[in-house]
Amino acid sequence: MIKNIIAPVQAWLLSRGQCVGCGALLSKAKREAGKAGTEKITCKCGRIFIFDSKKKKYRRALFEEV
Repeated sequence: MIKNIIAPVQAWLLSRGQCVGCGALLSKAKREAGKAGTEKITCKCGRIFIFDSKKKKYRRALFEEV
């Protein structure tokens, strides 16, 4: 039930380029080069995201990508 409320809010924040935890802009976060046209982004709160430069979208990193 709670997941049905939280998931759309997190998707909305990611579409705006903001962290789902603290709301900080991901464009100002620490970036590292990833594989196959992606970037690994670490927010100041410690959450890790992946930016796909082909699709121009952010997403949360999987355990394998951390």
